[in-house]
Amino acid sequence: MRSTQIHHAVPLSAVKPLERLLSYRRHCLSATRKALQGSTHRRERSPVGGARLEPCGEIEGLTYLRCPESGSLFLAELPDSRTWARLLAEVSEYRHSPEAFHSALTQSRTDTVYAPKLEWIQETLRLQGMSEPRILEAATLPSDFTELLKMSASFSDVITVDEMALAMDAAHRDQQRLAHVAVLLESLDRVDDPVALLRGISRHLDEGGLLFVTALVCSGFDLAVLGLHNLYLYPPDRANCFSLQGLSRLLEHEGFVLLEVSTPGVLDVEIVLAHLHHDPALPLSTFERQLLDADGETHAAFQAFLQQQGLSSFARIVARKR
Repeated sequence: MRSTQIHHAVPLSAVKPLERLLSYRRHCLSATRKALQGSTHRRERSPVGGARLEPCGEIEGLTYLRCPESGSLFLAELPDSRTWARLLAEVSEYRHSPEAFHSALTQSRTDTVYAPKLEWIQETLRLQGMSEPRILEAATLPSDFTELLKMSASFSDVITVDEMALAMDAAHRDQQRLAHVAVLLESLDRVDDPVALLRGISRHLDEGGLLFVTALVCSGFDLAVLGLHNLYLYPPDRANCFSLQGLSRLLEHEGFVLLEVSTPGVLDVEIVLAHLHHDPALPLSTFERQLLDADGETHAAFQAFLQQQGLSSFARIVARKR
């Protein structure tokens, strides 16, 4: 396995500014509560290894559970899969509306979020000797990444499939046109059944095919420091928040060989600083406050350390289907 360090800085304001996120977050929480008004079921076992989940705390009245073996976090109550699929679609539609902050950041997010992910995929394919593969993108539609994949001219075919359809085994599979590459950009964070999604992906992926995964991981610095106080942790977008270990174990258990496991995040320190500015009374330790009070050079060095040691909250993984 190889890990990756990224040296360029991306300002939080260009990706997901905290203050502008709050109204979108409120919408997501409200939509989730509405989806949970009908019949629900409670998660009992962790998708990682099957351990019994333990209480962790609440995010504005919504309970999260913790896997005692991997430290991964999961929303406790879920509706049926079709209701969850409708919830993800509704939230995605709102995210693309003028009311949400994302619309004002479309170009900057393309430049700072999606373009580097495309470069990562292209460079990995070059190193693996794969030329113009057929790529399957699983996402909540519409996907901001689809057009970039098509415009790159790096793939013989770009197939975008609703991630919940894959998880519910409702996506049509053409046995003669299996994908050589599959992409899950934070899909495992939001589907109701991560194991079912991986099995759906596997059914549509050729033997030896590559899987690219990105995820927010709770083992990273800003989530480890802030815990459930982290305002970037909310359903449905983060119904699941795996640890890096938990995510790796899940992929291996579902038949994938890990080629790259890295946490090339650049925003951990800035995210904690933004939270402290938003709420100066946050329960931080003396050391954490000393670190945040340090100069920019210290912050940059610490962020580089987090990248190198797999301790950033943004993770990316490349895996090969056995």
